[in-house]
Amino acid sequence: QLQLVESGGGLVQPGGSLTLSCAASGFTLAHWAIGWFRQAPGKDREGISCISSSADTYYVDSVKGRFTISRDNAKNTVYLQMNSLKPDDTAVYYCAAGLRGTVVAATYDYWGQGTQVTVSS
Repeated sequence: QLQLVESGGGLVQPGGSLTLSCAASGFTLAHWAIGWFRQAPGKDREGISCISSSADTYYVDSVKGRFTISRDNAKNTVYLQMNSLKPDDTAVYYCAAGLRGTVVAATYDYWGQGTQVTVSS
């Protein structure tokens, strides 16, 4: 069974950092592009970053310079390092696997269940 599991979310103060993990089981993550998405209460799901199978990366402007996406194929895991967190970053964060590295949700085939990130003092 193909499965993605996110972890690493939690409560952090503004300016703090968190690292999210997206672990795959049932398939080899190295062959897939991985995207990170987030959904805040009352808002649409937003694509924020992606990494291709060849490790090309992309970030939307709102997270560029603060977030870093990376992959460890030996661990079958993709990470999202988040620094300088702001209250506006509060959302449920999802990872997804697809054949193309985009931030468009419709291009992804498999999704994790999400992990909550709350940025608050």
